[in-house]
Amino acid sequence: MAKSTRSASPAINSSPISSQDIELGDSKQEIVHTETRNESLAAHHKWKVSATGGDTAMALFNSPTDVREAIDPKEERKLVRKIDWMILPYLSVCYAFFYIDKTTLSYAAIFNIRADLNLVGTEYSWLSSIFYFGFLAWAFPTNFLLQRFPIGKYLGANIFMWGFFLMLQACARNFAELAALRALSGAAEACADPAFMLITSMWYTRRQQPIKIGLWYTANGVGIALGGLLGYGIGNIRGSLPSWKYEFLIIGALCCIWGVVMFFLVPDSPVTAKRLSLHEKKLAVERLRENQTGVENKTLKPYQIREAFLDYKLYLFFLIALMQSIVNGGISNFGTIIIKGFGFSTLVTTLMQVPYGVLIAISILICVFLNDRLPPNNRCLMIILFLLPNITGAFGLRFVPLDQRVGRLICYYLTGPINASFVLLLSLQTANTAGHTKKVVTNAMLFLGYCVGNIAGPFFYKTDQSPTYSLGIWSMIFAHLLEVVIVFVLRFLLQRDNAKRDVLQGIDRGRADREILEEHEKDLDASAFGDLTDRENLNFRYIY
Repeated sequence: MAKSTRSASPAINSSPISSQDIELGDSKQEIVHTETRNESLAAHHKWKVSATGGDTAMALFNSPTDVREAIDPKEERKLVRKIDWMILPYLSVCYAFFYIDKTTLSYAAIFNIRADLNLVGTEYSWLSSIFYFGFLAWAFPTNFLLQRFPIGKYLGANIFMWGFFLMLQACARNFAELAALRALSGAAEACADPAFMLITSMWYTRRQQPIKIGLWYTANGVGIALGGLLGYGIGNIRGSLPSWKYEFLIIGALCCIWGVVMFFLVPDSPVTAKRLSLHEKKLAVERLRENQTGVENKTLKPYQIREAFLDYKLYLFFLIALMQSIVNGGISNFGTIIIKGFGFSTLVTTLMQVPYGVLIAISILICVFLNDRLPPNNRCLMIILFLLPNITGAFGLRFVPLDQRVGRLICYYLTGPINASFVLLLSLQTANTAGHTKKVVTNAMLFLGYCVGNIAGPFFYKTDQSPTYSLGIWSMIFAHLLEVVIVFVLRFLLQRDNAKRDVLQGIDRGRADREILEEHEKDLDASAFGDLTDRENLNFRYIY
């Protein structure tokens, strides 16, 4: 478990600057200095100013000096284990259901839903994409509702509704009815990933976030493997209904049950968690001081919305998510069809997804393990490293001959590690965005890119190109190569911004004496829970 790393933070010898002290425009910052005050009055003043629109975490404390709690490493490890059991199992199981849900249509396709509902032309591709139209339409409203309502309760209610709409899909009699229900399912799921990211950022340090995101995202691979086993089992049901109807009913019912579990058991924040004592709540919040991103703020701040849309990071995160999801949208909906095109039977095709899911889970765990043990600021490089198997697999699917079934199957499996790179993308977004309203907006934009990519992806897979889908495979190759370029650009810009802040504050990174570090601790006290954005708070340093 990562220990507190405050002493390794860059030394800052000027005070943090609030939103009233900085004006942003045309990439320039005008700093307005307040009158000099004595040190104790200054600290008290900073606390009171930030408290007017600050973080919910401040409800636990009375003053800046009260905020600082000495953290014993053994006590912290015990607390983190307790937090892990409070958060990770619920998110992991939920995320497994997410991917099972995304593949239900794929399994329904090999269980003859296309023939039963008379789907013709591009209607199946539209069913794959319409889910994300619902997601897209509800992305911003649901993110703002996440800020207003208790996050655990809101998430649980949405998961229940998502399972309910999935069950109703078994009643669909034609394309129109199924399309409407899939759009509603997409709207219900729109809060899920943003909620998971907010929950992770309010409970874990920036150093820990990739590992924790990786652990719940690993359930993505478990969901694929479990979906294959469920598909095989459901395919062997000999009842009065077609197999694809049982697929929707069984998985939808399981999701409804889990939504109820999450509604009652997932805590809304470290400040209100019933299973933590007051001392544990304070320690849980104190651990997050170095993040400089706060815990939560229920006030919608228009200036943070404006700043988010003026920040280049928002657009780069959107583009990276777009490229990733063009690949995901195609391969998740046409993966089983591609495998069946290798000559396997329907039931064997469902089982072939099991090793694919296991490979995804293993690649995510390896990725976050390596990232945690590498020197800081290697996340962008790790994203690119874990795109290389996907690029190799995409070229293989395009050029390996059709009669080489084993070779083509291996190439298909190599497309799995893209999930590991997506985990690090999520951790980059949570680590590099501060200000709760700004986080909400940036989350929404990242998942808008996710939606648009998943909408577009299936349309590159033309029915008349089955089972090779040459256009679809070329879309994967192009998206991957463009993503590599965008990630390099993001890394360069974040590194440049850190250097500019060092110069602006007169920081010499070669100096790390005790006096400088103590001054930095005082600055962290004042800015950690003021709900400042990453551009307002000059103590903030980007991770790249």
